[in-house]
Amino acid sequence: MTILSGRPEAMVPAAPVRTPLWLLALITLSGTLAMHIFVPALPLAAKALGATTHATQLTLSTYIAGLAVGQLVYGPVSDRYGRRPVLIAGMLVYTAASLAAFFAPTIGVLIVARLFQALGGCSGLVLGRALVRDGASGAEAARKLSLMNLMTMAGPGLSPLIGSALAETTGWRSIFVALTLLGLANLALIHALLHDRPAADGKDVRQVMRNYLALLRSRAFLGYTIGGGCATTALYAYIGAAPFIFVNQLHRPTYEVGVYLAINVLGIWFGSLAASRAVSRMPTARLMILGNLISCIAATLFLAAALSGWLNVALAVVPMLVFSFGAGLASPAALTEALGVNPQAAGSASGLYGAAQMAIGAACTALGGLGGNPMLAAGSVLFGAGILAQLAFWLANRARA
Repeated sequence: MTILSGRPEAMVPAAPVRTPLWLLALITLSGTLAMHIFVPALPLAAKALGATTHATQLTLSTYIAGLAVGQLVYGPVSDRYGRRPVLIAGMLVYTAASLAAFFAPTIGVLIVARLFQALGGCSGLVLGRALVRDGASGAEAARKLSLMNLMTMAGPGLSPLIGSALAETTGWRSIFVALTLLGLANLALIHALLHDRPAADGKDVRQVMRNYLALLRSRAFLGYTIGGGCATTALYAYIGAAPFIFVNQLHRPTYEVGVYLAINVLGIWFGSLAASRAVSRMPTARLMILGNLISCIAATLFLAAALSGWLNVALAVVPMLVFSFGAGLASPAALTEALGVNPQAAGSASGLYGAAQMAIGAACTALGGLGGNPMLAAGSVLFGAGILAQLAFWLANRARA
């Protein structure tokens, strides 16, 4: 039976599924790791393959598109056939595509291989979150998602450094050897340690699709999903504008940009750590709103600095550190609320939530590049996204009441 009105506690949940949290973090990390680790090697790959800068950058943009599209598919498929077999299939695609990228003779082949690498790797993004929700609910689910966030944050922070080291010492193709080995390790660990509930809990394809469509019609789910995306991946507007803010506007050397962006990873890390402790003391809905309110205040300060013309490194870095902290607080709470709208469709909800995050992040990145003042453009996007997230959360909580 498909029920989206009322609290999920009223439904009869499936038997809890317990899987080591570190394993869920590893399979979740694999998809985003492959995106970031190759970025430092783009110039080397372009030179080796005789490709233009634009064509080489397609290996990144195609990967992001694959992550967004793939998440829409894995959710409902895993609700029907179970998490474990779908995850194994995704990791097989990820591993095979990583090997194909290693042997790619042309930039065109590399672009296609990266697309399939993303389509396989995003299985971990979707199903890692869904497996957390299969084994826990409410505050426990929020706590586990916060802890998983802490583990997966190592990816965006360390993968460019790993990619640079591999590319400089053993060549850019060695990056794909490392990713192939990671895929093989994931397959072995999934086979040995991943536990799964019975496939689909008796649901047929039509019921899975009804649940999927019902989520799209649910004001609560859409509110938590849109709000969660605005509260978290709006940060992409700043990330995309950061090189222009620090190099062109603040006249800092290029190598410092990576340091300033790493500070944001620390903000998210500490926010997730705080969330893992706060969920036992306050409702997740309140934590979600509080986290985003902190981000809104930080975005206001950042925008005020841009409007006033008082530009310096501190006024750019400190507000964004606070913004990231708020995003780290809000992220697991918003995801927990979204997945809890209908626990029987946790896979579909996880896929839709992830795809919406990627879409909102892409839109914020594009908007953050408009105009001739990158700090003003990024600040405006962050402020607007924060207000939209507050509105979306309010509407979602009202729909759940």
